[in-house]
Amino acid sequence: MSTKLPFQFKPDPAAASPLYMQLAHKLAQAIREGQYQADEALPSERVLSESLDLSRVTARKAIDRLVEQGLIVRKRGSGNYIAPKLEQPLSRLTSFSEELHQRGFKPSSRWLTRGFAMAAPDEQLSLGLTTGQRVARLERLRLADQVVMAYELSVLPEAVLPEPQKVDSSLYEHLARMGRAPVRALQHIRAINADSRLAGLLEVPVGQAVLFITRVGYLDLGQAVELTHSYCRSDYYDFVAEMRRDG
Repeated sequence: MSTKLPFQFKPDPAAASPLYMQLAHKLAQAIREGQYQADEALPSERVLSESLDLSRVTARKAIDRLVEQGLIVRKRGSGNYIAPKLEQPLSRLTSFSEELHQRGFKPSSRWLTRGFAMAAPDEQLSLGLTTGQRVARLERLRLADQVVMAYELSVLPEAVLPEPQKVDSSLYEHLARMGRAPVRALQHIRAINADSRLAGLLEVPVGQAVLFITRVGYLDLGQAVELTHSYCRSDYYDFVAEMRRDG
């Protein structure tokens, strides 16, 4: 367990917020500023209380608050660890693997299926296919440093992806080598509650809110080549949008 305290904490007796909230805010600031790394052990309640001259109850309540915010993950019998967090900007089209590499994580996939099926009606509509056409279906779990971040189902026309078994870690890298990588995409995001199957795949409690993302990727000339449904753990995954006001 780490005893690293890369910050100084001085309680403000005049503040309206209770002491544990002040400590939680300081710890959250240190995490967001990168003073702790993903999967790094947080100092224990005992170390925090003794180093900062606080009660164990105050330290415990501060850590509880960070667990609620998704910044810390409790591992039974091991301690408290910094949660891996992926912030994906909405203004740039990148793959899951690219985003993780840029943030220092190690991406990997746990494949569930790679094969062909007849296009379902909604897939026909999204990809501009006719009845009876086959699609490649890629179903997998997406991991960052061996932590499950998302469950993903990608559907592509057979003509675009004739050999789905050859897709390794990055679908977009594979498509780029074939000259068929999307250059733009439309993406819709909403929250849903995980049913029993989805909860089991994502390793979360049944009913926990997850981000459901539907993306359709297009080539230069407007041909739809990818339909992907992603179910992302909301405690690990954030989307960030920068907005500007005209004038």
